[in-house]
Amino acid sequence: MMVIATPKIYWIIGATSGIGRALAIQLYQNGHRVILSGRRIENLQDIKENHIPNAGLYPLDINDTSNISKVFAEIIKDFGAIDSVLFFSAQYEPMAVDAFNLQSCQSIIQTNYASLFPILSHVIPYMKSRGRGQIILCASVAGYIGLPNAQPYASTKAAIINLAESMRAELNQLNIDVKIISPGFVKTEMTDKNSFDMPMMMTAEMAASRIYDQLNHRHKFEIKTHRLFSLILRFLWIIPYRLYFKIITTRR
Repeated sequence: MMVIATPKIYWIIGATSGIGRALAIQLYQNGHRVILSGRRIENLQDIKENHIPNAGLYPLDINDTSNISKVFAEIIKDFGAIDSVLFFSAQYEPMAVDAFNLQSCQSIIQTNYASLFPILSHVIPYMKSRGRGQIILCASVAGYIGLPNAQPYASTKAAIINLAESMRAELNQLNIDVKIISPGFVKTEMTDKNSFDMPMMMTAEMAASRIYDQLNHRHKFEIKTHRLFSLILRFLWIIPYRLYFKIITTRR
C-alpha cells in the first residue's frame, strides 16, 4: 500500500456507512486528519469512539441547504483548512422504468446529484482562494451505460461523471484536483437491496484500500475499484447500439 507522506485534512460527506466509513478509517490509520459528516449521528459517534478518536464530527443533512454554510464555517474555524472533500452521500432503490416511484425518484436525484451544488458553492471558492485543493465525487460504473432496473440511481451517477469532467476541465489549471470514484459492486447497505447476482463483489474495506492507493495520483481523474469490471462496461459503451441492446436487454 502506498503511504501518503504529507498528512492532509479530509472532509468525508456520507461517512456513516459503506465506502465512506471504510475510507475514513483507512485515512486515519495512515496519519491523516478526518472530518466526518452525515445524517446518522449515532453512526458518526460510533466511528469516533471505536476507530478515529480525533475525528471531527459535523452532522449534516445534505438536503438541508440552510445548514451547509454554518457547518462549513465551523469546520474551517476548528480545523483551519480542508485539503480534500470527498462526497459519498447516496440513495438507491432498484426500480424498473415502468414502475417508477416518483417520490423515491425525486429523493434519489436530490440526494445523489442536486445536493452536490450547495456544497460545491462553498468548497470551490474556498479552494480557489487558497490556491489548491482536491474534490472527489463518488460516481459508479453504473453511470457508464444504461442498464436495466438501475434507474434513477444510474442516471444520477452519469450526471456526476459529466459534472466532474466539466469541473476538472475548468479547475485543474487552478491547482484544484477533481476526481471521480467509480466503484463496482461493493458489499454495503445499498447493494444489500439487490436480488440479482453481483459479479466481482468486494468488501467496503477492500474498495477503500484501492481508493486510498489512488488518491494522490495528480494526473489520474478516475479512481477504479474494479478494473476488469470497468473495462467490460466500457467495452459495452463503445460497441454499436445494435449489439449493445442485444446484450443487455432483459426478457420479461
